[in-house]
Amino acid sequence: MMRPEAWFADVDWASQTHHVCVVGGDGSKQEERAFRHGGTGLAEMADWIAARCGGSAPEDIPVAIEIPHGPVVECLLDHGFAVYSINPKQLDRFRDRFSPAGAKDDSLDARVLADALRTDLHHFRRIDPVDPVVIELRAWSRIFEELTRDRTRLSNRVRDQLWRYYPQILEAVGSVVEPWFLDLWAKAPTPAKARRIQRRTLESLLKRHRIRRITADQLQEVLRAPAVAVAPGTTEAAVAHIKSVSASCTANSPTPSGRSPA
Repeated sequence: MMRPEAWFADVDWASQTHHVCVVGGDGSKQEERAFRHGGTGLAEMADWIAARCGGSAPEDIPVAIEIPHGPVVECLLDHGFAVYSINPKQLDRFRDRFSPAGAKDDSLDARVLADALRTDLHHFRRIDPVDPVVIELRAWSRIFEELTRDRTRLSNRVRDQLWRYYPQILEAVGSVVEPWFLDLWAKAPTPAKARRIQRRTLESLLKRHRIRRITADQLQEVLRAPAVAVAPGTTEAAVAHIKSVSASCTANSPTPSGRSPA
């Protein structure tokens, strides 16, 4: 049987304001309040929960939340609360206890989550503090994934433009967002200029970027292949498009050195 002096809380978080509800061990709703997101607001939230829970120690106050990570969770853990995550699908089921229509409301959801924690605590996962090194590694992993997605998107845009007017240059490269290719394209952005580029220029470029999978002679042969016939203005439009994304391609390189392996 639940101790009547026990306390349970929930934080129904949002981007700007977090709605908090506290219920007693007997299910009675004690109080609720909204707090603005930010350092001051989160600190006030933690202090308010502790003050409204009858002097119980933070570690004896279970707090429910849907999202198991982020600044709200970190603030609660830092203040010593026992934080539990609740899956949104679980919330939908528990909401039916209070509102058969299933209508979503911040105040109602806060009450529902706190009461669900009171009656079904054993069904929810307690969130443990995470080692700072793990937090940093996760952040770097997300950064790498985001940069990789961005590079793929930019690569597809560049490749589409090259296919329109300069397909022969695609035969010489693997990735069109590699630094050496962007350097090559800057020197020979059109088939006409590619036919005039000197062998020593290509040799110097390949040496500078440590590219060994293709020789200067092979690259020159590829660049001097017959160009496709395009409508007037097509080449100029494609060149402008590639210029607009080439800086982003370099900035979004996921490799620490910014240099792709040969």
